[in-house]
Amino acid sequence: MTGVNLPPEDVTALRQSVAGPVLEPGAEGYEAECATYNLMCALRPAVVVGATSESDVQEAVRFAARHGLPVAVKSAAHQVVSAAEGGLLITTQRMKGLFVDAQRRTVRVEAGVRWNEVLPRTAEFGLAPVVGSAPNVGVVGYTLGGGQSPLLGRTHGYAADHVRWVDLVTADGELRRVTPESEPDLFWALLGGKGNFGVVTELEFDVFPVSHFYGGCIYFPGEHLAQVLEAWRAWLPTMPEEMTSSIGIQRLPDIPVLPEPLRGAFVIHLRIGYLGSEAEGAELIAPLRAAAPVLIDLVGEKPFTAIGEIHMDPVDPMPYFDRSLCLEEFSEKTAQAFVELAGPDSGCTLANVEIRALGGALDREPAFPNSVPSRGLPYVVFGFAVGPADHAERLQAELARVVDGLRPWAAERNMVNFLSPDEATDTEGVRAVYGAERFDRLAAVKKRYDPANVFRFNHNITPA
Repeated sequence: MTGVNLPPEDVTALRQSVAGPVLEPGAEGYEAECATYNLMCALRPAVVVGATSESDVQEAVRFAARHGLPVAVKSAAHQVVSAAEGGLLITTQRMKGLFVDAQRRTVRVEAGVRWNEVLPRTAEFGLAPVVGSAPNVGVVGYTLGGGQSPLLGRTHGYAADHVRWVDLVTADGELRRVTPESEPDLFWALLGGKGNFGVVTELEFDVFPVSHFYGGCIYFPGEHLAQVLEAWRAWLPTMPEEMTSSIGIQRLPDIPVLPEPLRGAFVIHLRIGYLGSEAEGAELIAPLRAAAPVLIDLVGEKPFTAIGEIHMDPVDPMPYFDRSLCLEEFSEKTAQAFVELAGPDSGCTLANVEIRALGGALDREPAFPNSVPSRGLPYVVFGFAVGPADHAERLQAELARVVDGLRPWAAERNMVNFLSPDEATDTEGVRAVYGAERFDRLAAVKKRYDPANVFRFNHNITPA
């Protein structure tokens, strides 16, 4: 139940004013339009508008304003933190405009474009964007949350650091071209503020002359976790910024899509992304290859379009719960805690607990400042539990056991794109994620552009 009764004649008028579909609960196509990547996070808006253009977005936002409806936005739906019950949902997957300017080394995308649609286009010109570990996510949502890359992050920073301008429909239904010069406060808040200030319809960002990399992943048997973590921990400080790495502790499902040694196995998943030659990369990772017996080694020279082969993130929708935190350090004691919490004798049932090494350009301020809160934090941890709703209590308790067990080394700030629904909808928690000074500045911008908190089905920053 949405609890909202919209006058049928008003919905009819909205339908006539937009080119895309307008659907209410029970209508054919409503469920498909509201579908999400995380099957635990269903969307149940009072009405959904499938936008085809910025004018459709404007009409939808104005309709919401007239009827006092809060507004949610969905592109790829990898990070849904609220059911949007009683609200208006704008879906953007029909907005597929994509233009590469090879001479200026820029890309312009509309709100529905995913990274796996950008990569082949930029590759034609030997160019690469600051894309994340899962190329099937939406460009806009990833970028508004910062955007951390397993390959270009340590050399170029966050995806948000390279945005040139943003087209934004604000809560008043107006379309604005936001640049660091025209509206510096709003530009700062948008990039890191994760959807709090309006609906992004288009943005332009820089890309870089990269066509290949050395990388991929190596699987080790899980019982060797202690020595692999210790080897990785000792190795990280010796690495140049061109090298990015992470480790996943995985309990894999017994499914045919996995090769035989990985089916139903407990494994260590070492990820490597190096912006250099194959010979240099092989020499650099030799100590890791020697850390334990190898099950499968998939590291090699690859085209940039194969960046998804570093993390091998799942692409099909599934039911899951997740938690995250950033660490101030990864000491010998931290590594021991990882083994105790998620290692072979821990009883851990999580599908994946991973730790990503950050640093390098991810710590440096960009040319045009933004609100990304995780600069200066050296590690991010992400835990992932897969299972149906009737296992929710057990799965969430296991997540809490593992993630909270790392609290002694945790920072208050966190990476916005890794926040779970519970973390993203806890007002005090969101304040801690950004830090008080940054949050207060975001809240002041929110008051100016969205004083009624129309855009609140997100990592919500309440107006000052």
